[in-house]
Amino acid sequence: MTMTKQVICINWGTKYGPAYINRLYGMVARNITPPFSFTCFTDNPAGIREEVLCEELPPIAVEMPTGTLGIWPKSRLWGPKLGSLTGPVLFMDLDLVVTGSLDPFFEFGAPEDVILSRNPSNPLEKLGQTSVFRFSVGSLLPLQQRFEADPQGVADEYRFEQRFVTRNAPGGVSLFPAPWVRHFRRHCRRPFPLNYLLPPKLPADARIVIFPGSLEPYHAIEGRYDEASPVETPLGHLARTFGKGRTEGVWAHLRHYILPTKWVEEHWRE
Repeated sequence: MTMTKQVICINWGTKYGPAYINRLYGMVARNITPPFSFTCFTDNPAGIREEVLCEELPPIAVEMPTGTLGIWPKSRLWGPKLGSLTGPVLFMDLDLVVTGSLDPFFEFGAPEDVILSRNPSNPLEKLGQTSVFRFSVGSLLPLQQRFEADPQGVADEYRFEQRFVTRNAPGGVSLFPAPWVRHFRRHCRRPFPLNYLLPPKLPADARIVIFPGSLEPYHAIEGRYDEASPVETPLGHLARTFGKGRTEGVWAHLRHYILPTKWVEEHWRE
């Protein structure tokens, strides 16, 4: 593709905010060859840096499902229009870390293809991951129409929106090469007992590292497995294995320790 590379993200509510959006823009700008655009679909543009094009959340005529693990408000992106954009767009979650060139994400496959990153949690299912995926504006309209007809039923059947997209995208989906998008917990954390001696690694070919679940980039920077985990030394964490303060099984406790991760701090910035 020789056209402008179009990167998009979406933000609603208060879980994330301008700091995440501004960091993501900074990471994209440092790792992409111009020309490019960066659009955030949001219900609150306050505090977002001026280089970001802020557009209103795309409309969708549904009440979002409840009691499901999937992030179904992303279905707003599947409509016939997407603000002022046309053609291929690359969607990126707000809580990922860009560690390498994004140019290949716009060169892989045909412009009209729907291309997802790979979900490492379900390798036998060949499930895509919508933390990073590319599609053409309007191409997923049949998905939105089916979702609008029965949002709770679709969510109950598929659980995750990426499974719904993987199974039902018109013309099928392709997957980006596995090394390009890595899962922090599955591909970067060290196994026990190395996790007490070495910080999480950055895989050599990774261009993006995603953080599904409850482990955010700032947790990795601080050396915490999740929000509930304290910042502590290796010896301090080991001491809690058979003492007070352990909140999970022994094996999980031993595996769920990470040292502060400097490379996340170096990349996750404006």
